[in-house]
Amino acid sequence: MVIVVTRSDFAKLPVEPSVASAGPERGWLPTGMVNVLHAESEVQTLETELLDTPVAVRAIPTSYHWDLGDGNTITTSKPGKPYPSEEVSATYSGEGWYDVTLTTTFAGQFSVDGGEWEDIDGTIEVESEPIALYSKSLESRLVNPDVPLDEDEDPIVPERTADTEGPQDPEARNREI
Repeated sequence: MVIVVTRSDFAKLPVEPSVASAGPERGWLPTGMVNVLHAESEVQTLETELLDTPVAVRAIPTSYHWDLGDGNTITTSKPGKPYPSEEVSATYSGEGWYDVTLTTTFAGQFSVDGGEWEDIDGTIEVESEPIALYSKSLESRLVNPDVPLDEDEDPIVPERTADTEGPQDPEARNREI
């Protein structure tokens, strides 16, 4: 009896999404400022059983597709690195709320009852939870010199409504890194 794990079998397994990070932790960034993207993703080993035989399946991250919410996308084989790296990064040209979504492509391998690892034909895609970011247009303004400035205060970030959604970039493109 020969046991083979198919792409369809692979897709039914509970492969965890990558942990996506975008922009500064505070949830907003100035329009035109670099939005640093990175994913935490490791090889996952899942145990299952086929025809009463133990089978191990490895999910190996191979590529990352970032949808920036403004029509722009980035596809890369690199998970990116946290700030100050700009290995995987982008900017927003318009003010508003955007959802950044990461889809990780996983290749698979399987091992029947502790045997050699064999490749699974095809790949699967697993989407991470979207990250909401607000891109804020900042402008200089005169301030009262007698009132102390709170440099840690965030600029006004509005509630998310249909009117505060960010515009689509008319020059949107898919970059490959």
